[in-house]
Amino acid sequence: MNKFIIKLSLSFFVITAMAACAASHYHVVSAERTVILIDSTFDAAPDEVAAAFIEPYSQVVDSVMRPVVGHSARYMAARRPESALSNLLADILVWAASGYDEKPVMGVYNVGGIRAALPEGTVTYGDVLEIAPFENKICFLTLAGKDLLLLFENIAAAGGEGVSSGVELVITHDGRLAGARLHGKEIDPAADYRIATIDYLAEGNDKMDAFLAKKDFNSPQAATNDTRYIISDYFRAKEKEGVVVDAKIEGRVTIK
Repeated sequence: MNKFIIKLSLSFFVITAMAACAASHYHVVSAERTVILIDSTFDAAPDEVAAAFIEPYSQVVDSVMRPVVGHSARYMAARRPESALSNLLADILVWAASGYDEKPVMGVYNVGGIRAALPEGTVTYGDVLEIAPFENKICFLTLAGKDLLLLFENIAAAGGEGVSSGVELVITHDGRLAGARLHGKEIDPAADYRIATIDYLAEGNDKMDAFLAKKDFNSPQAATNDTRYIISDYFRAKEKEGVVVDAKIEGRVTIK
């Protein structure tokens, strides 16, 4: 909570200063910033008035963020070319597809969109929100095989992204695609492939411009389709089954 207040105050100061400059004859010629570490040392002499003011809001935030959605078998962080967490999130998109009457053959989740690590043990809704803080929504689309190969080239150029089980990509150190298989088969340039991803990527963002060739686009826009809810639903479903969520690196993206 302290971090949030400080960030908000700094942002307000910057915006106010810029607005003041814009309204005058002055112009911003340079800007400097300093990182201030906020840790437990700042709690040595807490301000009782400030704490009392924040308390009602803290209770509301905690009521939203602290509910447990499931459990994780291990600490997972996102990284390229492949990581347990990026694998897990891509798999979750495919898992969720049945709720939309979809049957994708693969899923794609961008590493850049994963903003925190998954803790080992208890996983709260707040943990999920930190991992997926954006308003990205699940969506489904079809790419022709030739365009899927272009997508794999996009992924190779990025050094790897989150791809679901069954995808096997071999990329070079300089970001070229050296090989691609899906569920044990070579990609047929003339065939169609149904894919689960997020709407941000479907728009060609994060240098995945191959998605611009999409067809049969299904992009549900209700707030409940945000990835944070999809991920939370997955954890809750596994919790009901008595399953501790786990994922591992298994050679989905390898560097030659």
